[in-house]
Amino acid sequence: MSDIILRGTFGNNSGRIFVANTHDTVNQAFEYHKTTPVMTAALGRALTGAAMMGSMLKGENDLLTITVKGDGPGAGLTVTADSKARVKGYVYNPVADMPLKPNGKLDVAGALGFGNMTVIKDLGLKEPYVGQIPLVSGEIAEDLTYYFAKSEQVPSAVALGVLVDRDYTVKQSGGFIIQMLPNAEDEMIDALEEKMRTLPSITQMLEKGMSCEDIMNETVGSFDPVIMDKIPVEYYCNCNRERVEKALVSVGREELEDILKKDKKATLHCHFCNKDYLFSEDDIRNILNRQ
Repeated sequence: MSDIILRGTFGNNSGRIFVANTHDTVNQAFEYHKTTPVMTAALGRALTGAAMMGSMLKGENDLLTITVKGDGPGAGLTVTADSKARVKGYVYNPVADMPLKPNGKLDVAGALGFGNMTVIKDLGLKEPYVGQIPLVSGEIAEDLTYYFAKSEQVPSAVALGVLVDRDYTVKQSGGFIIQMLPNAEDEMIDALEEKMRTLPSITQMLEKGMSCEDIMNETVGSFDPVIMDKIPVEYYCNCNRERVEKALVSVGREELEDILKKDKKATLHCHFCNKDYLFSEDDIRNILNRQ
């Protein structure tokens, strides 16, 4: 099944919902980064949340970046998403590991530790929008829920989950975001809060074979949901030699001459897809000659 986000409204346009299945996307991230199960879960949750938040962006070139920095062994992560729900990301310590929690679940909060989450929205304005919150749980979903309430003043319920298989590949991955709009009635908000308390986890629903439509009906089915869009999700790294060369040029003539003198070559690494770009002595001379 190819990855998808369903975007819908419910309660006569008094709420909106995003439901995502991100299995292939998160498995691609695992293939690139060879993360431990707990870091796969951390990165997968963040990628899933970012994909849904990216799909909320209006402009063609709008970009969303989420960074988490913590004092745990995993240290943190960075993910980005565009308005087409194309995502990429990496964790700062892919080999960080943690014992399972007493309930048998991966300890993402323990791996990330105490710290903060920053959400940057580059909407093509002079200054990007920046919202920062302290990590309230480190489990990513609760932190995004808090971010929406604190920085965007939008009451939201966020669920994110990644189930890692025995061979460390991704078995299930997905999530949902439910948001109440200003015209939402208290009765509906109360009913939804009650529903959230008894809802199975997102990975349990995916393991049962439930589709995004099934999950939408399971969560807000009693409030007449209407599907507005089906948005494909993919792991997409837009690095290429030309872009990387521009980064090399940006270090300045003096620095390039220093590289030439000391190392005779330069290797630039893309954190998002783990690709290395080698620039030989001739390549660097050619760059200098063009300046």
